[in-house]
Amino acid sequence: MPDFQIKRIYDRAEASDGFRVLADRLWPRGVKKDAARIDLWAKELTPTDGLRQDYHSGRVTWPDFESGYRAELATNPAVDDFLVTVQDQKTVTLLFAAKDTEHTHAKVLMDVLGQR
Repeated sequence: MPDFQIKRIYDRAEASDGFRVLADRLWPRGVKKDAARIDLWAKELTPTDGLRQDYHSGRVTWPDFESGYRAELATNPAVDDFLVTVQDQKTVTLLFAAKDTEHTHAKVLMDVLGQR
């Protein structure tokens, strides 16, 4: 099982990133696809549009968002498929675009993947 880490996609790519996975449903603004240096775009691992929009609009708090996202991941078959895809990687970096590095779905995803 790989070591998982998170990083903003706007930060410079480094060799220590290992296998780079964009873990955002939407392509990040201002990032050219050929310059992103991603190995995989894992849209299917991101929060549903409804949950994401509820959080960003303020209809749900961070704890409610986190709980809802964990519930989504618990029943999402793409999680197991993803783990099979990356099982031979030493390091997997989950890339996200949000400015807030504490309240990001990527942090929740990293935790869930590390627990499986």
